[in-house]
Amino acid sequence: MTTDLRDERVRDVSLVKRLLGRPELGAAAGTVLVFAFFAVVAGSSGLFSAKGIINFLEVSAQLGILAAPVALLMIAGEFDLSVGSMIGFAGILIAIPSVFWGWPIWLSLLFCFALCAAIGALNGLIVVRTGLPSFIVTLGSLFMLRGLTLGLTRGISGRTQVSGVRDLAINDPLNSLFSGQVFSGPVAWLSDIGVIAKRADGLPSISGVPVSIIWWIGLTLFCTWLLTRTRFGNWIFAAGGEPNAARNLGVPVARTKITLFAMTALAAALFAAIQVLVTGSADTLRGTQKEFEAIIAVVIGGTLLTGGYGSAIGAMFGALIFGVVQMGIFYTGIDTDWFKLFLGAMMVIAVLFNSYVRSRAMRSR
Repeated sequence: MTTDLRDERVRDVSLVKRLLGRPELGAAAGTVLVFAFFAVVAGSSGLFSAKGIINFLEVSAQLGILAAPVALLMIAGEFDLSVGSMIGFAGILIAIPSVFWGWPIWLSLLFCFALCAAIGALNGLIVVRTGLPSFIVTLGSLFMLRGLTLGLTRGISGRTQVSGVRDLAINDPLNSLFSGQVFSGPVAWLSDIGVIAKRADGLPSISGVPVSIIWWIGLTLFCTWLLTRTRFGNWIFAAGGEPNAARNLGVPVARTKITLFAMTALAAALFAAIQVLVTGSADTLRGTQKEFEAIIAVVIGGTLLTGGYGSAIGAMFGALIFGVVQMGIFYTGIDTDWFKLFLGAMMVIAVLFNSYVRSRAMRSR
């Protein structure tokens, strides 16, 4: 006689049900569809050549750097609409001290990251102490930071742009962390064996992988580990799902949310540092509407607007869809004005699909 020793409370869950429980399912499916579509309509345009791949990955990386920490904040049930303005503000925090006050680039970078983190934490502190919606608090920060950026830049430089950073950054010890390319050796080898095409002068069509892509991948992996493998990740889900119950269980909801606001601000500073050191200049209008693009990427990635459910990997897929579509439209010669239409439609479709998948997942439990 055989005895079934399994606990009757434990049941097998089918692969389909497990997939339906994953927040990034819709974004992964959407990514496959987008790649398939452009493989058909733009397969011969160079979009999927080595240079084309680097182009759309670089566009995706710029948004993905913001989307990963924004996803964590939205899972915790909050929004940060000041991210775009923080990018412009962080840019001048790097450029003005270096160009006009003679600071070394590394010191300007440290100053930028420290001040941005403090402002982000202040946003979070106001939200948790006053009980005001984060939408309102960070909307106010959006306008204050943009106004402060314009006022300071015009007052110090007389213009809205600050140039001359590139020459100052050439020998700076932190310059290579935020600009330039990596893996030049492997790229050259792949070109020699015919995997990567060569230009007419015999050099590879790409010289390496931009560091922004490495930052994007690394930050996404870090946020995924933080969310799924640490106690802090459990606090994030609890803060966004049932904050009152979480407080009763001893979860530091306020501290968790303040930390996440600081993280989104640091991501904006990272975005700005990469832009300033790559282009050699800062502009007060940089980052405009990036907060909305980041939210769209996160929503496409499966994170619920109500909090308590989502993933950083999903946000990565959302950013990838953004980059592929933007560059795909460019490579196919379609009027780029249609891109915003597609982006808005993708967000609505993603919300509907995610709501459907979420309801199916809840019914299957």
